[in-house]
Amino acid sequence: MNTFWSVFRLVTLLAVTLASGSLWAKDEVNSEAVLASGSLWAKDVANSEAMLKIAHRDIVMLRATIQGAPPEKRVERITEQIRAMNESDLSQPITRSPLAVGDIKAVLFSIGDRTAFVLLDKDLEIGEKRSLDQVAAEVEIRLAQAVKALIDQGHGAVLIKGGLFSLMATAIMFALLWAIQKATTYVLDKLQQRIQLANANSKLRWAAHAWLLVSRVAHLVLIALWLAVAYLWVTYVLGNFPLTQPFAEQLSGMLVHSLGRFGDAAIAAIPSLVSVAIILFLAKAANDVAGNVFHNVTLGRSLIPGIHKETAGATRRIVAVVIWGVGIAIAYPYLPLAESNAFKGLSVMFGFMLTLGSAGVVTQLMGGLVLIYSRALKVGDFVSIGEVTGVVKEMSALSTKIINMRNEEVTIPNAVLVGSAIKNYTGASGERGALVSTTVTIGYDTPWRQVHAMLINAAEKTSGLRNKPKSFVMQKALQDYYVEYELYAYMDRPLERIQILSELHSHIQDEFNTYGVQIMSPHFVLQPKNNVVVNKENWFSEPAERPASGKN
Repeated sequence: MNTFWSVFRLVTLLAVTLASGSLWAKDEVNSEAVLASGSLWAKDVANSEAMLKIAHRDIVMLRATIQGAPPEKRVERITEQIRAMNESDLSQPITRSPLAVGDIKAVLFSIGDRTAFVLLDKDLEIGEKRSLDQVAAEVEIRLAQAVKALIDQGHGAVLIKGGLFSLMATAIMFALLWAIQKATTYVLDKLQQRIQLANANSKLRWAAHAWLLVSRVAHLVLIALWLAVAYLWVTYVLGNFPLTQPFAEQLSGMLVHSLGRFGDAAIAAIPSLVSVAIILFLAKAANDVAGNVFHNVTLGRSLIPGIHKETAGATRRIVAVVIWGVGIAIAYPYLPLAESNAFKGLSVMFGFMLTLGSAGVVTQLMGGLVLIYSRALKVGDFVSIGEVTGVVKEMSALSTKIINMRNEEVTIPNAVLVGSAIKNYTGASGERGALVSTTVTIGYDTPWRQVHAMLINAAEKTSGLRNKPKSFVMQKALQDYYVEYELYAYMDRPLERIQILSELHSHIQDEFNTYGVQIMSPHFVLQPKNNVVVNKENWFSEPAERPASGKN
């Protein structure tokens, strides 16, 4: 009996609303009526659902298909029905009436005496823990808010008020944008002036090299502030109008949600970041200890078997690379983005690039290590490599720079150096300096002691040569017509070798002219009548000094 009266009540209500024109279309009235009578239930379409939106507000998700009308079609008809109501219709109270026909449960929503829509139990999500009445109560609240927004949107006072507040917000926005730009420009100008006026001892001297980066970062901050102001302006303007209030709520909710996610991620990353900081701190401490040990080896304060002063610096760098490599490898899994696909892709890309370009680089690096650990040359040595002769200016991992006699910087790859013969003129001299020599040929009629003394005197008068160690002369060869003498001296400035040799040659000429000794090498066409020898009484001719014992 109760079932009969329920069916009769629903059919009567639908007939009355149909006669008053409250339903959207005749076919839907019949389908709802037939549905309520329990005679024709349509099967639900899997995964078919549509959100009913009124005044841009979510009301309820419809999932049931009735008489072939899917949820999308039902939403379209309900929207047209609400849109067809005027302000007086919308101002009527909203009511909901629960209906039940056997196992079929439904709630009928009405605005005044006009039916809005029917919510079926089939519209609820599978696994929904709330009852149909509870869901309907929430739907009624959302429907009332949406209808109120439609009514308010039609009032001119509301629109005028929203427009005025929006204009005020727009003016404030432009004022803030202008103020932010002026403030950024003022700060950058003042900072640039300070940097330009800073001297070499100022703490700001480094900023001149990073000015472009500072300027770019400042402009990025400016753009971020502009976007933040524009975001707040859009949110506020949308919130001034009833129809667009949901968009403002979505924007503000998105910002709050994003900030919340960022905060949660930051808090969750704190333990990992602390672990990374501890690992890197320990790596730095170990690197500092190793650096101090190798620095003492370089200064000669400590001795490590197999490590020399010349190789201590390179060994320190290798140990530093190993320490930091191990530290980064241990800290890598603790990085917050280590497991992200973007970070993994970036790692793969760098690995691929390193693999493609590492062949030549590794060759040069190994060449540099061979040069360093073979101690063939070091910075400051006077060397000759192939056609290049000069002083070693810099030794890096990939190449060596040499300043030649013409003050030109020549860069030679380490791989080339390893395959070339290196003549180091200062390597064996140690602190005595680079050795320089010049040759003269003098006849047999000149005492060799006198020649030695004149050459040494010329060396002592040359400004670029050292007095200690003392210069010395070697008789390289006894030729047919003359003796070949070679003067050896030490110099401090190998790059000035040409100028020093020129001055030495001028002093040699002056010495030989002073004592009347002919530098021109003799050549005979006929054998001289007398033997070309030096009489014993002339063996110690000036500037030669006679030994104190009187013996030669």
